[in-house]
Amino acid sequence: MTAPCIICVAITGSLPRKENNPAVPITVSEQIESTHEAFEAGAAIVHAHVRNDDETPSSDPDKFAALKEGIEKHCPGMIIQFSTGGRSGAGKTRGGMLPLAPDMASLSVGSNNFPNRVYENPPDLVDWLASEMRSHQIKPEIEAFDLSHILKAAQMHAAGQIADTPYVQFVMGVKNAMPADKAVFDFYVETVKRLFGADAPWCAAGIGANQSVLNEWSVAAGGHARTGLEDNIRLDKDRLAPSNAALVQRVVALCEQNGRSVADAATARRILGLRQGAQ
Repeated sequence: MTAPCIICVAITGSLPRKENNPAVPITVSEQIESTHEAFEAGAAIVHAHVRNDDETPSSDPDKFAALKEGIEKHCPGMIIQFSTGGRSGAGKTRGGMLPLAPDMASLSVGSNNFPNRVYENPPDLVDWLASEMRSHQIKPEIEAFDLSHILKAAQMHAAGQIADTPYVQFVMGVKNAMPADKAVFDFYVETVKRLFGADAPWCAAGIGANQSVLNEWSVAAGGHARTGLEDNIRLDKDRLAPSNAALVQRVVALCEQNGRSVADAATARRILGLRQGAQ
């Protein structure tokens, strides 16, 4: 039997602005509304950043707290995943919201190039973030921008720094990092299965036009899929995406084409080994 597909919606990110696509949700209230629409469309996980009023990225724990409260109220049981990415802060400020104990948080375990800078994830910061996630019973999502990041996650798991089977997300299509390459993607899948077991869940994310490509590869290969305006503001080269929900609906259609059901929040929690949320 083909496993259900978990859809993660990355609603905002740190870079897209209203001038790029008016549908990008910036304020907490906009983010809650956009998340609710995506939840109704089939998303089981929300990957969340927060922004300042001028649309610049923020790591303000109070904003994260308000967002978490609103999502829990309007999207019962949805898996809440906070970003600890580097664009919204430096050093330990990146994990300042972890005491809020979201279900999940992103964890980048190594550095790599981004379009105009180095995405720095030094070992001491990685170790601290992983420790904070363990302390607050948060499941990390390993954001793998490179093969070495998958291998590093395996080392951390073996050392007890990651409590459960790592949930690895392949990120492809970032300029100057790993391109969307099918042979590499297939090797990533086989590497996860070899290191963590044939049934270990994994996810994939494509940036820009690569979003639909990675969605297709992931759904067809039995993995889980990430979509959303953080990674891609367009439906195609001629049309802006009208909402996060529209991008989720595109993945739902791919699941139907591949004979896979879409995991609701409770099913996604079981697949990922998370506590059940309030329904």
